[in-house]
Amino acid sequence: MPAPIYTFYSRTPDEQIAALQLLAEAALKQWPGRFTRLTPVKYRENAVFSVFRDDGRRFAVRIHRHGYHSSDALRSELAWMRSLSDAGVGAPLSALSHGGDALVGITHPAVPEPRQVDFLEWLPGTPIGSADEGLALTGSDAIAAMEKVGALAARVHGHSRTWRGAGTMVRHAWDEHGLIGPEPFWGQFWNMPGLTPAQLTLLQQARERAARDLAAFGKGSDRYGLIHADFVPENLLFDGERINLIDFDDCGFGWHMFELATALFFLEHQNDNAQLTHALLRGYRHEATLPREHEAMLPLFLFLRGTTYMGWTQTRYETETAQTQGPMIIERTCELADRYLADARKHPLGS
Repeated sequence: MPAPIYTFYSRTPDEQIAALQLLAEAALKQWPGRFTRLTPVKYRENAVFSVFRDDGRRFAVRIHRHGYHSSDALRSELAWMRSLSDAGVGAPLSALSHGGDALVGITHPAVPEPRQVDFLEWLPGTPIGSADEGLALTGSDAIAAMEKVGALAARVHGHSRTWRGAGTMVRHAWDEHGLIGPEPFWGQFWNMPGLTPAQLTLLQQARERAARDLAAFGKGSDRYGLIHADFVPENLLFDGERINLIDFDDCGFGWHMFELATALFFLEHQNDNAQLTHALLRGYRHEATLPREHEAMLPLFLFLRGTTYMGWTQTRYETETAQTQGPMIIERTCELADRYLADARKHPLGS
C-alpha cells in the first residue's frame, strides 16, 4: 500500500471523516446552488454527509469507497433508484451536476485516492432501528413496521421482475459465487481472524451444504432477481404510514429470501424475533406470492447473510464497525450455521 494511502487508513475514523469532509466541500462546487451546514451522517462503506441548499432543501453527499464500484455500476444503481421512485417506492433521487451528470469524480489533497461522488435528495423519516440495537420500536408498533418492511421488499422485487432496465444493469451478484465461491464478493469469511478450529469446521460444513441447496433451489424469476440487499434497520426510514428505503450501495442480483434474511439478521437477539419474522413474511404476502418452500429456505439465507458480514469485517478492518461488531458477527453466524444444518437434516430440500 503506498505511503499516503496507508497514512490515511491508519488515521482514526474521526480523522478520516474530517479529510473526507474537505473532499465533500470541494465536490459541492460541481452542483448548482449555494450550500451550508455540511455535516457527517455515516461512515462505513461510503462517507455520507448532510447539506442544505440555499433554497432550504436538504441533500446527501455520498463519497464512495475507492475502487469498490465502477462508474457504470454506480450509474446503474442511480438509474434503478429513479425507476423505483417513479413507481411509487420511496427511494432517493440523484441531482444532476453542472455538467448534467449524476456522478462526478473528485480529488482533494486530504484524501490520497480519487473518489466518485453523487448528490442525492434527502428522504424524510426516522430509521426504524440500527444494526447495533435492533428495532427502536416495540410491541404492536414493531409488528406493524415489519409488515410494512415486508410489503416494501415485495414491491421492490416485483419492480425488478418487470423493469426493462434490469437487463442492462451493471452490478455484482449475491449468487452462489458471490456468497460461497472461492472468492466471495465481500471476502473469504473462513479466513476471519479469531475463528476457532471448531467454528471453522462448522462453517465449512454449512458452506458445503449450502452449495447443494442453492443449486437445487435454482434462480427462477419468482425467487431471484435484482435486490436491494441491505434491508437493515438504519436503511428503513419510518415516515408516518410510509417506509422509505435508502443506501442502495449493495444492490445487485440475488435471491429474494436473501433480502428478507437481511431484514431479520440484526433482530436475531430480540425476544420477539419470531413475531417480527411472521410480520415480515405476512407483509410480503400482502403484495406478492411467497411459497412455503421459499420461506423454508430462511435458515439457509440467514446463515449466508452472516457469512457476508464476516467477509466484510475481515476485509475492512480499518472501519470502526468491523472492529466493534466482529466478535458478535462470528458468534451469530456460527449459531445460524448450526441451526441451518440441524434444519437441513430434518427437512432436506425437496422433501
